[in-house]
Amino acid sequence: MDHVDRILAQWSAERPDLDIAPMGLMGRLARLRMHLQREIEKALADFSLSASGFDVLATLRRSGAPYRLSPSDLAAMTMVTSGTMTNRLDQLEKSGLIERLHNPDDRRSVIIGLTPAGLELVDRAVTAHVANQHRLVEALTKDERSTLDTLLGKFLSVFEDPSTPPSKTDGS
Repeated sequence: MDHVDRILAQWSAERPDLDIAPMGLMGRLARLRMHLQREIEKALADFSLSASGFDVLATLRRSGAPYRLSPSDLAAMTMVTSGTMTNRLDQLEKSGLIERLHNPDDRRSVIIGLTPAGLELVDRAVTAHVANQHRLVEALTKDERSTLDTLLGKFLSVFEDPSTPPSKTDGS
């Protein structure tokens, strides 16, 4: 019995008229996210990085050489506001991991690029991050991971893919 089971038992006793099955799913997803985030932050701390700083560096790294993006592209890809991105960029620039460069296509704007130190750090950090992710999912078999990934992708598409309408289910 996990923590969510205890909550569900309490609600079932207090409100037996409610179908609380979705509460279990939502509660487990929320608690799992909290546990996973904590483990990810611990692993990234070995590189003096927060998850948010790593997210920016990793986004630049996976964009390919020359590892440069506009601040607005970075904000969109990391799903944060421009103000939040500015704060993240300020910290990473102070650490010497990114640099702000004049945009060659528009001198009024800047492009964010990885410095050599940023590239070296993110390459080491992403290697450790992937190893940590493998550790975090090792309680599931390969088939279970594949099934869970498919189901979560389907669930996520309801929110992120405008061509996927929310489905009506019969409760099964």
